[in-house]
Amino acid sequence: MYLITVLRNLLIILAVISDPHLYTPMYFFLSILSLADIVFTSTTVPKMLVDIQTHGRAISYAGCLTQISIFVTFGCMDLFLLSVMAYDRFVAICHPLNYPLIRNPRQCVSLVLPSFVNSIFGGQMHSSVLRIPSTGGKYKAFSTCGSHLTSITDPEKDPERLCKLAQKEIPPPNQPTFYLTRSNLLQEILRV
Repeated sequence: MYLITVLRNLLIILAVISDPHLYTPMYFFLSILSLADIVFTSTTVPKMLVDIQTHGRAISYAGCLTQISIFVTFGCMDLFLLSVMAYDRFVAICHPLNYPLIRNPRQCVSLVLPSFVNSIFGGQMHSSVLRIPSTGGKYKAFSTCGSHLTSITDPEKDPERLCKLAQKEIPPPNQPTFYLTRSNLLQEILRV
């Protein structure tokens, strides 16, 4: 499933890059979303697959911080990009005659860049909580923003872990595919 997701997202990126008919804002945002989803999925799934095969559960503190930082960064980026895509569709529907003038490549980049910067800031903010040296400081930070942090529990104590992982790992990487099912142009290009 992981390899299919990565290959599908790579195929979307390559199709958008290689065909001039797809040089539109919607496909630009879709290719960025595909790239973000590749990184988002690759943050946790390979480690999880290795842990399942080796029956290991250990992760270093630095590895955990890195994994959480990247996971939160690209999870936030998914949300920001979906918002940008929704705004792009709003402009396309409400201002169809002005859309080519409103949505130029420069403005598309100016919408994606803040999404990326905000995502990096959010990821660093979450991982910085884990770098607090004192137990009391960590407790205070976790009690303040604990609802925003993701935790994975022990599978023997929590039999519903597989469902939780499926909710976290399966939908985000498939978002670009869901968008593409409605795109006749890209489907035609991929068939050729």
